[in-house]
Amino acid sequence: MCDPHVPILPCGTLRTYGRRTSKKERTIEHVDTLVIGGGAMGSATAWALARAGREVVLAERFTPGHANGASHGEFRNFNVAYAEPDYVAMLVEARRLWGELEDESGEKLLDLVGLVNHGEGPDARFDAVHAQLEGAGIASEFLAPEAAHDRWPGMRFDTRVLFSPESGRVRADDSVVALQRAAQGHGADIRHETRAVAIRLLTDDLAEVELERDGVVETIRARSVVVTAGAWTEKLLGGLIPLPRLIVTQEQPAHFAVSDPALVSTWPSFNHLRDRGRDDYWYSDVYGMLTPAEGVKVGWHGTGLEIDPDARTFESEPVQLAALRRYAAEWLPGVDPDAFVEISCTYTSTDTTDFVLDRVGPVTIGAGFSGHGFKFTPTVGRILADLAMGRSRPAARFSLGS
Repeated sequence: MCDPHVPILPCGTLRTYGRRTSKKERTIEHVDTLVIGGGAMGSATAWALARAGREVVLAERFTPGHANGASHGEFRNFNVAYAEPDYVAMLVEARRLWGELEDESGEKLLDLVGLVNHGEGPDARFDAVHAQLEGAGIASEFLAPEAAHDRWPGMRFDTRVLFSPESGRVRADDSVVALQRAAQGHGADIRHETRAVAIRLLTDDLAEVELERDGVVETIRARSVVVTAGAWTEKLLGGLIPLPRLIVTQEQPAHFAVSDPALVSTWPSFNHLRDRGRDDYWYSDVYGMLTPAEGVKVGWHGTGLEIDPDARTFESEPVQLAALRRYAAEWLPGVDPDAFVEISCTYTSTDTTDFVLDRVGPVTIGAGFSGHGFKFTPTVGRILADLAMGRSRPAARFSLGS
């Protein structure tokens, strides 16, 4: 069904996604649902659609395991510390769905090593978080700084700590592989190195998409198109659908070597909230987790330079990197701040940091997940699949609005 509050542009409206290629041949294929973007969210959507018995094609621009977007890497934090009831409800569902994916794929995807939240500032709503988690049946407890340091000597604390033992980390690369294989097991058609170059909205329930692979352009007509293109969302949909501002940044966390191997078995994931007024070198809150084979991943949250995803340098901004090393030296006594490996990734964020989960005519949009979305992946896939099938309307928090 068409979204009644947003008009569909007339037939003939065309949006080009990057450089158009010359057409060596032209064919037209008809499918029920086309998902554009095969990162975590698109793969989860394909899995949910295929499980529901829908015909689905997933088109991913890059090769499997690529590092151009926001879904690659060994781990992401699985952090349950939310004070908003709708996010907590999504977490409860996600925990169940991650378990179903693990059972279906035979892969271990969640490492529930626990996660600590500590620090101060306007976002430190730990009492509200604790109350929400308790109401949802998710365990959490407060620890004094001294008790926290005794338990995790590789970290330094100067405020109370909220510890959630049912948190930890989720395997990012492995999750995308598992989702795509599970989707294929239910009949989904997964196509890598297949780039969407144009979308045309024909009617309220029909879209036409041009896909390019190896210089050959194929036209697909789909009753429903799901766009989960991450940093390329604006390039693909801008002018077609009234999107909120999507900020694309290149983030630059780093893996720091653990100085004492004995600490590895006990290191939790973490978020450190800090009042910027106290330490002028702080760019933002800090997040981190242990990657067993690589060290402790540490990063500023959403402070990277705005970029064009097709013109990335993959190079760190040196002042931010120096500040991150200073953070490691002052707050993580269990790592070596001089032994590190830089990482480059993208964030695509809205001004509110809330996700976009909505449908306009035949197009369903999933965007703005970077920084805190990965843990919700299977829930987001289920929501986007329901929207694509016309089974639900978006929650107000995630709607494009009127």
